[in-house]
Amino acid sequence: MKLESPKTTINKSAQETFDFLADVKNFEKLMPENISKFEVLDTDKFLFALKGMPEIVLKKKEAVAPNKVVLGAAGGKLDFSLTANITEPTPAQSEVELIFEGEFNAMMGMMIKGPIKKFIETLVENMPAQI
Repeated sequence: MKLESPKTTINKSAQETFDFLADVKNFEKLMPENISKFEVLDTDKFLFALKGMPEIVLKKKEAVAPNKVVLGAAGGKLDFSLTANITEPTPAQSEVELIFEGEFNAMMGMMIKGPIKKFIETLVENMPAQI
């Protein structure tokens, strides 16, 4: 399954946007309102839970300044990645698109597609005000 968020424009350089997204503690600022738990576990790992959903641990798997930050599942039953692709249309602006990729059986895919699409859209919608 591959889900892509709409691109969002941020009035910061690609490097500034990358620095924000490469620091996992900043993801708390991007989370939806229905978050029930957020905890930084390590310099590159955090746990979060949305109301009614199981806890998910994400770990920074790759960081390529200033264009890409990849988070991946750290344990648990689901294996997936969340990639932030950062482009710089002008020196004072950057664009971010989130891409969620994971392998799920058909039943699981149908159950999680809607909530995950909404989740990644909320993350990018919150970026311009937070970065």
